[in-house]
This record gives sequence, C-alpha cells and structure tokens, in this order.
Amino acid sequence: MIRQTYRNIGLAIVALLALTLPAGIGAQSDAPLNYRLDASASDVNARVAFFGVSSKTARFPRMQGNVTIVPGAPERAVIDVTFDAAALEAPDTTTLERLRGERFFWVERYPTIRFVGRSFDLSSPTRGTVTGELTARGVTQTESLDVTFASDPTAARGQAVTFTGEMKIDRRDYGMRSYQLIVGNTVNIRLSARMVRR
Repeated sequence: MIRQTYRNIGLAIVALLALTLPAGIGAQSDAPLNYRLDASASDVNARVAFFGVSSKTARFPRMQGNVTIVPGAPERAVIDVTFDAAALEAPDTTTLERLRGERFFWVERYPTIRFVGRSFDLSSPTRGTVTGELTARGVTQTESLDVTFASDPTAARGQAVTFTGEMKIDRRDYGMRSYQLIVGNTVNIRLSARMVRR
C-alpha cells in the first residue's frame, strides 16, 4: 500500500512537471521543420534585357519542392525546387517558341529546371543567402539565391511561411548563346513562394 502511494505521488509529480515546464524543454525543439512548396500560391519569373532599352519576362507557373529548416542551425537549411520548363509562359508567341526551342531551354529535351540550395547564410532572422546548384538545359552551375522571409521561419512552428528570392545568372553559362546583340546575357530571376508544413 505504501509502495503504491509513493508510485502515485511520483506519477503526479511527473505530470505536474510536464504541465509547467516551458514548451520545448525535454522535447526536440531543434528538430528539423519540413515544408512543401504551395505551388498555387507561388510564382517564379525570369527577366532579361531586350535591345538594351526594354526587357522581356518569362514565367514558370508550375513548380514543386521541399524546404527543410533546422531551428537551432538555420545554416543547414535545404531548399529543393523543380520548375516545369515546358510550361513556361512568355509575352508573345515568337518569344515563347524561341525560349522553348533548342537555342534556349530546349524543353523537349530538358523539361525541368532544378535548384538545390545546400548552404544558408543568414544576415538577419528574415534575410539570408542560399547557395546551391542550379540545373538548366542539362548544365549545373553553383548559384546564390538572396531570400527574404515575411517572418522568422524558425519561429513559425507549423504555420505557413512566405518568402521572396532573387538570383542573377549568365545565360551563356547554360549554353544559351543566341541573339546576343538583341537579348541581354544577365537573367534576373525572382521567386515568390509560400511553404506549408508537411
């Protein structure tokens, strides 16, 4: 009877501690947070100079991807996003045909574009630079994506996270060397994305 009483008291103390300890103590507060890209609320576009006085913009409306954030080590974040190059959109039919063709994205042969970020350097709780590999037209190059979160992603704790990202690349690095007197070589890529927990 005494032994049972001590056991009940012990269980009561454990239960009381579980209720009063701050959230995260004794739990995996630094466990990775896994997100998936909400494609319906995300967008990416690529803008390039045209004749040096204007620009043309292509959109990639179809994408999928995952993001992993480690609260205690944000530099270990991983971003893996794939874009459907065959679904790209352009402001006019001629531009669209050229972009989908062999001289540019060659979507018949290379239907996807992929960015895998493996290093995240934070300059503030909501800003940082992701460095990783961009693969387009069968060529992989190391590129950097400057990202800005709407709020601290490590404090979201289950809520959706939105962010924007900007990247500049040289199209010639990916074998796109045509029309250099008409089309600029620097491509400005902008990503607007929403992530939800998975």
